[in-house]
Amino acid sequence: MESAGDLRRAGNEEFRRGQYGAAAELYSRALAVLEDAGEAAAEERSVLLANRAACQLRDGACRGCVADCCSALSLTPFAIKPLLRRAAAYEALESFALAYVDYKTALQVDCSIQAAHDGVNRMTKALLEKHGVNWREKLPPIPTVPIDAQRRWSVPSAGSPTGGAPPGNTPRGDPAQTAAGIERAQTLKEEGNKLVKKGNHKKAIEKYSESLKLNQECATYTNRALCYLTLKQHKEAVQDCTEALRLDPKNVKAFYRRAQALKELKDYKSSIADINSLLKIEPKNTAALRLLQELNRA
Repeated sequence: MESAGDLRRAGNEEFRRGQYGAAAELYSRALAVLEDAGEAAAEERSVLLANRAACQLRDGACRGCVADCCSALSLTPFAIKPLLRRAAAYEALESFALAYVDYKTALQVDCSIQAAHDGVNRMTKALLEKHGVNWREKLPPIPTVPIDAQRRWSVPSAGSPTGGAPPGNTPRGDPAQTAAGIERAQTLKEEGNKLVKKGNHKKAIEKYSESLKLNQECATYTNRALCYLTLKQHKEAVQDCTEALRLDPKNVKAFYRRAQALKELKDYKSSIADINSLLKIEPKNTAALRLLQELNRA
């Protein structure tokens, strides 16, 4: 029987190669080996959970990433890597207040983390746009990090080849160290959003496409789908909404925009199915109800 350490190292190697699904499977097997180890293996289990979270973040499975990071942090509170990964996942899910709290918590542990500073700046801007000048009132409490946790986690713990995190400093390496890729993707998405507001949908598609090469985010797919709808590229809109629903199976915008595109393609049956799926999530969605009426008359 393979040891948890062997499985973790094999997972790290797959992660280096960009095989995130295979790496996640190996980390899961390692976690199964340690299932009955109890408190003695708490830190090793936390590392494996954080590594699997990194795989899910890279594959766009942000909710799974959040779940694994929460589990990791329950075993080793205030560990930097699960904090940063959870923050990045919350950001991708547009849960900006929760992302802000995690980035701020990470800075209490180690104030030199540039990715966390950049994250705080982005979340501040997003929350200000969303809630106005009183945005801080919308924040959940920011935990106070104990001094012993600051001392423990501010010192890098994965400097050796056998360290806990998926190794590497390239864009395919550790997301805690390569937040620049996700940050660049966010910047490109914001540039695309500005172009949409100006009515320049073709240029916006280019920005969203560049962003998606760096980070597959549900909102970027639905934004690009909106541009395709405006340009009457309905098949491409359907494809983007399908990708968005792969990442977030309950995404209301993706269901609605795919329904719009399918209606234009005269696939009324599939369009109605999407609207019905949407209404199970938001029964009083007026736009969806209106579109359903149009479809029933078609």
